[in-house]
Amino acid sequence: MKIDSKPDNTAVRTALWRALHTEADAPPPVIADTIGLQLAAPDEAWRQRPDMHLEFTRRLRASMVARARFIEDLVVEQTRKGISQYVILGAGLDTFAQRRPEIASGLQLYEIDQKGTQDWKQQRLRELGYSLPEWLHFVSVDFEKTSWWEALLQAGFEPGKPAVVASTGVTLYLTGEAIRDTLRQLATLASGSIVAMTFYLPINLMDTADQPLQEIAEKGAREAGTPFVSFFAPEQVLQLAAVAGFKESKIVGTKDLEQLYFANRADRLLPASGEFFLLAGT
Repeated sequence: MKIDSKPDNTAVRTALWRALHTEADAPPPVIADTIGLQLAAPDEAWRQRPDMHLEFTRRLRASMVARARFIEDLVVEQTRKGISQYVILGAGLDTFAQRRPEIASGLQLYEIDQKGTQDWKQQRLRELGYSLPEWLHFVSVDFEKTSWWEALLQAGFEPGKPAVVASTGVTLYLTGEAIRDTLRQLATLASGSIVAMTFYLPINLMDTADQPLQEIAEKGAREAGTPFVSFFAPEQVLQLAAVAGFKESKIVGTKDLEQLYFANRADRLLPASGEFFLLAGT
């Protein structure tokens, strides 16, 4: 069966950055992931793409691998505590299920994204010889028209059981109201649930070194028809979480990720300053 749909450019770029880090940055990798590269199957000249420039994009690339590793560590930690449901909002080319089946197979894993991306990804996994096990659920949602929560419930998610929910690289494209609605829904998760969601700083709060690249990224996003919409200071995000009803919340910023994953690296690779995590519990 031929699938005409493709994942969006942002999902592909993120997957290629993870592969570029694995292949080109100094060992050890923060996260080793080339499966996304296999899924995307770009042409042989993919490393010559302007957005794959090894030096110019190194801080953004570092941010992408740090975000993926942070989520992965969180999921592993929570499974050890007994959580058995993992939801990825805006899954894109996430490869946790394929890279870490020894962990993922003990979970009910729900990948939520647009139908086109989901259909394409399942077809590509089959073509590459990966199984689609019963514990891996592809939940197709038109975020503009349908409720991701209702679709998640229909896919078998059990709201009475705690879950880990990850959402990375999504809030940048959502309105403030959509973000508040999402947080309010997530705050109703069963007690003991953990939500990890990334937000983006306004450009004036970023490190000076990151501002020119951010300006280029914003221009490119506008021209591609997917403009960046929402930016927040960390204290604003903590307030959003409190209003939504979370029992506890904290910010995990760039400096925290540096200490976790980039200390004493031979290549002095460091993440960009634009993105930070909200870590919130019910």
